[in-house]
Amino acid sequence: MRIEKKATLISTIVAFLLVTFKLTVGIISGSVAVLASAIDSLLDMVVSLFNYFALHNSDKEPDENFNFGRRKLEPLAAVIEGTIISLSALFILYTAISKMVQGSVIEHLDLSVGVMVASLVITAGLVFFLNHVANKTGNMVIAADALHYKTDLLSNGAVLISLVFISFTEYTFIDPLLGIGISIYMIYSAFPLIKEGILMLLDAALDSDSVAKITKLLNSQLDINSYHDLRTRRSGSDIYLSVHIVFSISTSLYDAHMVGDRIELGLKNLFPENNVYALIHLDPYDDSEEEHLS
Repeated sequence: MRIEKKATLISTIVAFLLVTFKLTVGIISGSVAVLASAIDSLLDMVVSLFNYFALHNSDKEPDENFNFGRRKLEPLAAVIEGTIISLSALFILYTAISKMVQGSVIEHLDLSVGVMVASLVITAGLVFFLNHVANKTGNMVIAADALHYKTDLLSNGAVLISLVFISFTEYTFIDPLLGIGISIYMIYSAFPLIKEGILMLLDAALDSDSVAKITKLLNSQLDINSYHDLRTRRSGSDIYLSVHIVFSISTSLYDAHMVGDRIELGLKNLFPENNVYALIHLDPYDDSEEEHLS
């Protein structure tokens, strides 16, 4: 089993444990912040499970129905994850505002503080592990999961601070106020996930730094006269690009083919953490103006 799949399974198990602890204590204590954290962990569990199946299917080899594979399941999973986070944030916001208007009473503070301390430690360990996997594999789904649990780590810390503050001051309005703050932060964190996923689904070009690396490689090729129509896109952890390279009309097909192979290898070496699929068109002369006119 790939390490990415193991990471999503571990995330699901950890989220299940956190949901059980937080939901039980949140209902007993009546704390909006703890209940909000429990709902967030429940969604974490659902999303991590979905991510596992997304990674499992995205690994399938191309076939007659999916000639380029199923890598776009990864950005689709990121968009769904970001949307779920945003919807849960809106629910938490509604609950917190209702509690603020109606007034809230928190009981069993010691129990609430204890479960939040345990959640903080467990989540910190999970974030460290997911970041390690994301950095090692460059997988977008794991990176999104790591970011998601990182927001949980911060929100758990904020909830813990608020509960300790309430235990000393009895200012219970802090609890729904913090719930509002957590919901806003969740929406703020979800936006980049949704944006990046949508851009990948729309076949947006690679970032400017990556494109600059590609153009630098092409400009260094002494065996070609020029190049044009460079196009790039990303699908999950795979990179697709195409380019027309221009030779002298006297260059043999064999020599041009060898240069193309060398450039293709160079492009793959630029992105060692990704699968790079390069389509290089060999032009015997510069036909870029003709192509644009046709």
